[in-house]
Amino acid sequence: MKEINLTEGSIFHKLIRFSLPMIAGNLLQQIYNLVDTLIVGKCIGPDALAAVGSAYTLMIFITSIIIGLCMGSGAFFSADYGAGEEKRLREDIGLSFWFILVVAMAIYLVIYPGMELILNLMQTPRELMGLTCDYVSVVFVGIVFVFLYNFFSYLLRAIGNSIMPLIFLAVSAGMNIVLDIWFVVGLNMGVGGAAWATVTAQAAAGIGIAVYSMAKLPVLRCNKSSGWHLRRLWEIIVNDVATGIQQSVMNFGILMIQGLVNSFGAAIMASFAAAVKIDTIAYMPAQEFGNAYSLFVSQNHGAKKEERIQKGTKISFLASLCFCLVSSVLIFIFAESLMRLFVDASEVQIIAEGARYLRIEGAMYVGIGALFLWYGYFRGIRKPHISLILTIISLGTRVALSYALAPRTSLGVVAIWCSIPIGWFLADAAGLIFYRRNMVT
Repeated sequence: MKEINLTEGSIFHKLIRFSLPMIAGNLLQQIYNLVDTLIVGKCIGPDALAAVGSAYTLMIFITSIIIGLCMGSGAFFSADYGAGEEKRLREDIGLSFWFILVVAMAIYLVIYPGMELILNLMQTPRELMGLTCDYVSVVFVGIVFVFLYNFFSYLLRAIGNSIMPLIFLAVSAGMNIVLDIWFVVGLNMGVGGAAWATVTAQAAAGIGIAVYSMAKLPVLRCNKSSGWHLRRLWEIIVNDVATGIQQSVMNFGILMIQGLVNSFGAAIMASFAAAVKIDTIAYMPAQEFGNAYSLFVSQNHGAKKEERIQKGTKISFLASLCFCLVSSVLIFIFAESLMRLFVDASEVQIIAEGARYLRIEGAMYVGIGALFLWYGYFRGIRKPHISLILTIISLGTRVALSYALAPRTSLGVVAIWCSIPIGWFLADAAGLIFYRRNMVT
């Protein structure tokens, strides 16, 4: 499989070629939980849908730590590859792998025993606690497979191969669909069956891509060892932790919002659960384009091609604007129809509230599209602490406005929906200021 070198040739053409498999891969990754939501909502009922939605938010927060660490290491891998430093790349892969694996195991050992307490802190309704625990206790087993898939995916993408991560996700997504139907509908295993289907599919993707990478990448098969350099390990830890915190802070804010949504009852929880899945897929092309742009920045930063980065930044913002405008139009038009994919047509309140959420969000996707590019830029030039600041601005605004207005004013949950794009645009303004101060020259 031929890698794409992002340090030469047409910027727009290569960014599109490189990002399209990433977009398709993220779409398939969303299918893991999307299929759970669809089958659970249609075959088990609104309570099970609410439970899976609440559990999904918690698991996204937990796995975002691992994904953030892998993403941070990907910036090192990409810069090493762009600079032609094979020895350094080999060293960085080894240091990163063992560091992130230790963190993943620590998360499992610390959080898993206290899962019920966490669900209580999220204000999970008592009548849904059993269903939510059933789902989370199984899905949490898959954290090691989430690590394997994301680590080797970011490694392959860093050297210009965005196709193989897509292929492994396609296979596992297909497995997830078949197993979901079999476990939930055929074997009547309930939400636990949906969870086992997801974990099995994650295992296929994680183990498969690890075996492929070991077999195909010479840098992983080389027996020469340059030893472990503590200074380099510290650099990786600092960078990865900053990126991991940025990702986890983003999802911790969403987790806090989930807790506030839960306080409005099962109907609002169900509408939020379905709408968030649709919302995530709608702006996902802009998110993955931002990740591709980040690797473009990192490769060219390693190759010291700073003028190419500036030109690519202008092209990327224009392309992201186009992605977001198309998504906004489609979501605004088809909001109710999309909700009915997950919820029975008789659940009028759930469909109406979910559609209102989607229309408020959907009109403003340009804000999140720009924010993903700012995140990518600062990761690419190894200043992930700035991405963290932007995340705090965005999520801090969202959480503060939601908790201040939703329980105390007549706006209710509409205040939560409206606070989201406000946070995006404030963070975008800050991103522009930081970009002008930190522009590579």
